[in-house]
Amino acid sequence: MMIMKKVVSIQDISCFGKCSLTVALPIISAMGIETAVIPTAVLSTHTGEGFKNYTFRDLTCDIPAIAAHWKSMDLKFDALYTGYLGSPEQVEIVSDFFDDFGTVDNHIIVDPVLGDAGRLYAGFTTSFVEKMKKLCAKADYIMPNMTEVSFLLGIPYTECYDEKYIKDALRRLAELGCKVPVITGVHYDDLQQGAAAYDSENDRFYFSFDKNVNYRFHGTGDIFSSVFTGACALGMDLQHCLDIAVRFTLDCIEATVPNIEETWYGSSFELCLGKLIDYVK
Repeated sequence: MMIMKKVVSIQDISCFGKCSLTVALPIISAMGIETAVIPTAVLSTHTGEGFKNYTFRDLTCDIPAIAAHWKSMDLKFDALYTGYLGSPEQVEIVSDFFDDFGTVDNHIIVDPVLGDAGRLYAGFTTSFVEKMKKLCAKADYIMPNMTEVSFLLGIPYTECYDEKYIKDALRRLAELGCKVPVITGVHYDDLQQGAAAYDSENDRFYFSFDKNVNYRFHGTGDIFSSVFTGACALGMDLQHCLDIAVRFTLDCIEATVPNIEETWYGSSFELCLGKLIDYVK
């Protein structure tokens, strides 16, 4: 009997709106992986443009108890995956979780959610960025976008760059302590977009690009990170992980284009899960 792979995702859940756990759970599950969750907060909707007066329930105090219970059960995971973390305290708790559940045989994957379009998300400060840097140091993989790269490295945000710039940034990200930094949303022109990675142990760069749709789509970072995490847990090599994550993210974007006025709400990943299942067969 085949033993299913297991992934735990630690991030918030928005009851309405497509991001964080409402993206990670169905996507990783569709890849044939048992998906455990630790919700860091429960919100009535996501906090992006278009939603106002949302409710928020902080679950920080519940996380250590969940971790302690799991530890008493001697639970094992093939990947530990974090997304949006809402406070320095949560980052420290997750760091402890990595110490308790990280092994030489599993993957620690951090999506260092800090901001977008050159700005930090509301409520985040430079001290929070410093905490996130330390969490990244414990990761096998980190997946920042270009905004997050600028804050993690303390460099100006730019939308004009070339391959040399990306390679230099990847090398510097590896110096934070992670083994394989992955930069998402990389595009040198308006024709293609994708991701770039650097395997610091083998001093080798990896790239994956596909068609660029020149419009901002909410939740695509969560889609990419979730697919990449699932692919890692399934034992795919780095190039394959990049390719499948880039391809499926584009699938979701193209499925959303007919409802372009709703991109603030989320990307139509549900319409593409059949393709994802085929990709991992």
